[in-house]
Amino acid sequence: MADRSRLALAAAPVHVSAQRRPAAGELHSALINGTRALHHDGNLVASREWFDRAFEAAEREHDGPGQALAAVGYGGLWVHEHRSVATRALTESRLRRALTLVDDDSPLAARLRARLAAEADYREGAHGRVFAAVEHARRLQDPVALAEALSLAHHCVMGPHQAHLRTRLVEELIETSLRTGRRGDLLVGLLWRTSDLLLAADSHAERSLRELQAMLQNQPHAAVGFIVQAMEVMRTIRSGDLAAAEEHANACAKTGQAVGDVDSIGWFGAHMITINWYRGNLAELIPTLRELVNSPLLSTVDSSHLAALAVAAASAGDERLARGSLARLEGASWHQLPMTSSWLATMHGVIEAANLLGDTRTAAAAYDQLRPFAHLPIMASMGIACFGSAEHALGVAALTMGRDDQAVAHLEVAVHANHALQHWPAALLSRARLAEVLWRQGEHTRAHELLTLAREEAERLAMALPRSVEHIAQRPVTAVGRAAGVLSCERRGLRWHLRLGDHLAVLDGSKGMIYLASLIANPGFEISAVELAAGPGTAAESVNGSLTAGSSQPVLDEAAKRAYKARLSQLDDAIEEHEANNDLVRAERARAERSWLIEELAAVTGLGGRTRNFADAAERARISVGKAIRRAIAQVTAVDPVIGDHLRSYVRTGMRCCYMPR
Repeated sequence: MADRSRLALAAAPVHVSAQRRPAAGELHSALINGTRALHHDGNLVASREWFDRAFEAAEREHDGPGQALAAVGYGGLWVHEHRSVATRALTESRLRRALTLVDDDSPLAARLRARLAAEADYREGAHGRVFAAVEHARRLQDPVALAEALSLAHHCVMGPHQAHLRTRLVEELIETSLRTGRRGDLLVGLLWRTSDLLLAADSHAERSLRELQAMLQNQPHAAVGFIVQAMEVMRTIRSGDLAAAEEHANACAKTGQAVGDVDSIGWFGAHMITINWYRGNLAELIPTLRELVNSPLLSTVDSSHLAALAVAAASAGDERLARGSLARLEGASWHQLPMTSSWLATMHGVIEAANLLGDTRTAAAAYDQLRPFAHLPIMASMGIACFGSAEHALGVAALTMGRDDQAVAHLEVAVHANHALQHWPAALLSRARLAEVLWRQGEHTRAHELLTLAREEAERLAMALPRSVEHIAQRPVTAVGRAAGVLSCERRGLRWHLRLGDHLAVLDGSKGMIYLASLIANPGFEISAVELAAGPGTAAESVNGSLTAGSSQPVLDEAAKRAYKARLSQLDDAIEEHEANNDLVRAERARAERSWLIEELAAVTGLGGRTRNFADAAERARISVGKAIRRAIAQVTAVDPVIGDHLRSYVRTGMRCCYMPR
């Protein structure tokens, strides 16, 4: 594939060209050329070459300030530019060595410390050290030291919960850039502003992007221009022109390679993941993604490609690879996954993979994590890839958990939000998934109308509808329900024959089919799960005997209730403390745990807070019968989707089950 070869090209390391080393008198020239290449031209390759020469020359001349300037310049414009272990060690060792050679209170020392602090904070998902470096630069009142510290600090607060921190940094950076005399500082400030507006779905994002593009048109800056080009690929994907987006993504990867931006491989991967996701052929990227997730050139805090691998594997039916990728992402807990610039895209992938796998536990965990950010678009990095509104991902998670009403609410908002983003592929998918839930709820007319629109739009955009809705969109709404005839179920030997109008499904025997047969034979009547589990001929016993006798043991004993209440009190204190310390991540996680505990207590208490008793046999029957019926319906759907849809629409499970055709 063309995209795989381009990924291989983008993965090629950038080598410093072998040229003669400078003589002692060339230090000044190397520093000037390096500074111009970095801050005026944005040529990262050339600037590294010049600053590498300058550092070696300064070492020979025993020039401490020269080594400091060269070490700072070699670090580059962005944090984490040097990804391999060797180059990172070289860069940071030079910074530390230079720090011992300059006045501890000088602006040069402040610049060295800011770079070291930012590199450490970025890898750890923190920002305390670099923010302290910003404050120190403010006190020094050196504009260059302050501009660099502000931009470095911005890298470390790219999580969806840190927008308020980024806004203050950008405003100060743009103001400071007017005093540094370096053109690149203003461009970087405007770039960060544009990125922040895109991440927030701000209506002024396009205006900011246009202003930045006008400045670059008058006088190019390669490093900033590459990122703007990557943003334009994202916008082309939003427009729905996926063929043009692929061409632009390939061109953008070449630009990034020429500029020397180490993110060129990861961003090209993000572009191709997004394009192939909307085309419906993400599974084709599995070989490429297997290699990409282990590339040393990826950012150390970027997990989005691993999430994409989980989705691709689940789409291809490789359950082992999909579940393995999710387990690798989860680690000890989803709460420990750092909230970085790729976190939203990662959670989107986690939810889509969980949906394909039917993994309700993962879907529930991801839902709780993502819910505070429902108002945001699912963006990657600096706005270079977009999967539409987070409401869509929440809707898919709710759908996976079987919370259809919640799913409808989220997906209806997602359709509107994606229209506001002018993200037409995302709006199409949100409309299709909304139709899927409505169809499952029995609202066939509205669902069919939505799917008809989605199918027409998909053809226009050369997109694929989700597999779960394709068969619904291809037939008239009258193909289900009473208009299609009366559902009958008959056992012939070891097989069951289900007939609905002209449709016939023949299936092997199973517990689920036995339960379905009992429900279909008694349309409109509720049958307890216990009675279904007990089987024919045991109804009286199941109603009056031990099978329905609930245990008198409470779901929660008094000690457990006291522990729950104590934990709620601790969480209240923790929320107050985290908010006072402006630690919004921990505060939100504490609130999520508190909400869960309250829901758990509500689920096991009756009126007035009295603890409910746990009916052991009844609860076990509810779970086992429900699972068996759902498995049987899935098997029917695989044989005949029309009959499967009919059963999904009209069969209800729970403590009491029924087949209620309308």
